[in-house]
Amino acid sequence: MRAFSVHPGQIADTGLAKPLTREALRAAGALDAQGRPVRAPARQQKTVAQGAATSVWCATSRQLAGLGGVCCENCGISPLVAPEDEAGWRAEPGLPGMLPYPAGPEAVARPWEVSERLTG
Repeated sequence: MRAFSVHPGQIADTGLAKPLTREALRAAGALDAQGRPVRAPARQQKTVAQGAATSVWCATSRQLAGLGGVCCENCGISPLVAPEDEAGWRAEPGLPGMLPYPAGPEAVARPWEVSERLTG
């Protein structure tokens, strides 16, 4: 059994944003001035099909054979953001990538250790 973390992107028209007002969605950049979903795949703003593609890719890709515990986005393994690039990455919401510390050996081992302790 393998597990992957999947980032589908920002998909404004799935119904998951129902609790948010249109003003909040516009302020977040998910809707344009006319209230239409913003589509900018390079900034993770996608259609439902584009967002689902990474989940399908994870389930079928030969590139992931023998791997598990990786984070995926845009039909690939998420690139790690270099520490010197973190400030710029944080300043541009929606850019691909992930910070390296959640993927480090200690971060990966900790949930397993906690699960073992809680389940005996």
